[in-house]
Amino acid sequence: MSKEPIETVDDVKAAGFAEADSRVDSKKSSASSSDELNLDVILDVPVTLSMEIGRTQINIRNLLQLNQGSVVELDRFAGEPLDVLVNGTLIAHGEVVVINDKFGIRLTDVISLSERVKRLA
Repeated sequence: MSKEPIETVDDVKAAGFAEADSRVDSKKSSASSSDELNLDVILDVPVTLSMEIGRTQINIRNLLQLNQGSVVELDRFAGEPLDVLVNGTLIAHGEVVVINDKFGIRLTDVISLSERVKRLA
């Protein structure tokens, strides 16, 4: 009976990002379009894009006391960039903008693929 190490979800994600990163790097050096990474398979897969302005931790007693008009202090200062997350994974930072009376976000810093892999570990 051979014992193989049990992989965590983070291990699997990191391996997938590392493999994709190496494929992208090898494809960048190739000039032929037939060698391009075929992303058509995943282009229509839906993902959840969310923006996070901050976080805080409170105990249940304080949570139950919240009502309309309550103010909850977050861990960020005013003016700090928001986190842009795709399916819960940080991919960028940005600032809030208003476009035709709707909120939007202007990306100010996009996290590199290798940095995202490091954050998973």
